[in-house]
Amino acid sequence: MTHQRINTVLAALVVLAGFSFGLNFLLDGPGAAAGFGIDPWPEGNGYFVVKGVRDLAYGLTALILLLLRHRRALGWVVLADAIIPIGDCVAVMTDGGTVGYALAVHGSAAVLVLVTAASLLWETRKTSGSATLKPRTPATLTR
Repeated sequence: MTHQRINTVLAALVVLAGFSFGLNFLLDGPGAAAGFGIDPWPEGNGYFVVKGVRDLAYGLTALILLLLRHRRALGWVVLADAIIPIGDCVAVMTDGGTVGYALAVHGSAAVLVLVTAASLLWETRKTSGSATLKPRTPATLTR
């Protein structure tokens, strides 16, 4: 299996995770919250909607870049998206959850996202550097 195919599979996993988590929080907020690691979950369904929409948005953004084959941009977006499971991990550790659970669930998700981002950026490093700009001379400007 090529590096590009492995990255495509990893990126698809990131997309599917975003959709899965997002839909789970939108369709079954209390059930999804039970597996998040914070007990008790903050009151009100607004938290479920915010979490669900956030996860759907990052999954959709990654999906669009994956389908458009903008692999370098996808790598940067996935890297930026790593803040989500890292933030979730910190939230669980500081709001009543256990460190072990936070690291097992959200820490492992952060590692997957970071590895995917690094691998995508590694894959595209040569192609982005190969397009060197040629200096413009007065002769080329008049053509």
